[in-house]
Amino acid sequence: MLIVWIIIFSLLGSVGSVGGVTLLAVIAHEIPQEIGDFAVLLDSGYSRQKAFFYNILSSISTLPGAVISYFFLKSTEAVVPYVLAFSAASFIYIATADLIPNLNQNIGIQVSIR
Repeated sequence: MLIVWIIIFSLLGSVGSVGGVTLLAVIAHEIPQEIGDFAVLLDSGYSRQKAFFYNILSSISTLPGAVISYFFLKSTEAVVPYVLAFSAASFIYIATADLIPNLNQNIGIQVSIR
């Protein structure tokens, strides 16, 4: 999440419409993503405080991951397509095997607004 705000503030200073459009795209992506992450943690049984803590913790970990990736990307360039394919397949599996079946349950309004 920290890296997202760094990007947002750097785009605010950029000149032209590309920076503004990119800023809107980042905001349009990040806000629903964080809400979705929070909802998944709540649905997994975490309390609001724990879900918020783990959501912030995972967001903070993106900056060190980005820095490490930046320095090691050149030496691991050959395996990037395979890692991306594995990551995409993992996300598709998680969505189809875990998240979608939970969406098909009849859930009352009480569960939706917690």
